[in-house]
Amino acid sequence: MTTMAQETATATATGTARPAAQQTASTVRRHELAAFLRHRREHIAPEQVGLPRGTRRRTPGLRREEVAQLAAVGVTWYTWLEQARDIQVSVQVLDALARTLLLDRSERSHLFQLADATDPQPATVCPVVTPALQAMLDQLDPIPACLQNARYDILAYNRTYGMLLCDLDAVPPEDRNCMILSYTHQEWRSSIVHLEKTQRLMAARFRGSMADHLADPTWKTLLKRLHTSPEFCEVWDRHEVMGASPRRKEFRNAHVGRLTVDHTDLWLGPSRGPRMVTYAPADEESRQRLERLHAIALEK
Repeated sequence: MTTMAQETATATATGTARPAAQQTASTVRRHELAAFLRHRREHIAPEQVGLPRGTRRRTPGLRREEVAQLAAVGVTWYTWLEQARDIQVSVQVLDALARTLLLDRSERSHLFQLADATDPQPATVCPVVTPALQAMLDQLDPIPACLQNARYDILAYNRTYGMLLCDLDAVPPEDRNCMILSYTHQEWRSSIVHLEKTQRLMAARFRGSMADHLADPTWKTLLKRLHTSPEFCEVWDRHEVMGASPRRKEFRNAHVGRLTVDHTDLWLGPSRGPRMVTYAPADEESRQRLERLHAIALEK
């Protein structure tokens, strides 16, 4: 097996050596990935993946060729991967290995991190949404509140927010994105008093945040989906950029009428990361209407 020292010497001799810090990080990452794959392979019984154990098996767990076959990759290529060779690994192959090795959500995330790749599969459970955060959202009722990420995905929400712009419970989880809803969901669109202005502001913030995620498949997939809307294309072509800032909003709720609220972002981590979005009533009439909306949501 190639050692880290041998790899460094070879790279230096061939003139392909990278900066020392970058080379060290990359080499360590590859060796950690190789060890992780070997460990998972050796701890999966053949029966778990539908293979017969046989009577002559000496290898603990699965053989390398069995993993390669199940993941539809070459045996030599997979062997190199377990030997920490400096080879490129696509997200499609990582996805196949994750399924073959029966990785759970945390292990799958670890695999992609070791490979320095972004998992294109949207998570069904967001690690940001802890029971404590959901409890905080619920305690804010009747003030509408939700958790969003920089892509405008709605990760969690309280009862009042769930009835603010539409019946959010009825929206498929993969469509719970404020950008998508503002261009495709008629009730959501009609609930925003200043829709065109809101769309421009959101697109400008989205562009500013996307600069940190240009190679992220999930961002590119969302952008491609948005480009099916001529409205979005017109706004996007303006190339406007804007950061986050508190502002007043007006909504036209189907149950209680017009609402004026103050939008505030409470950041849960670094700027442009997950945030708690709150809509505090800007006047007494809006406060009373939000209380009625919350009562309606409780009766659902």
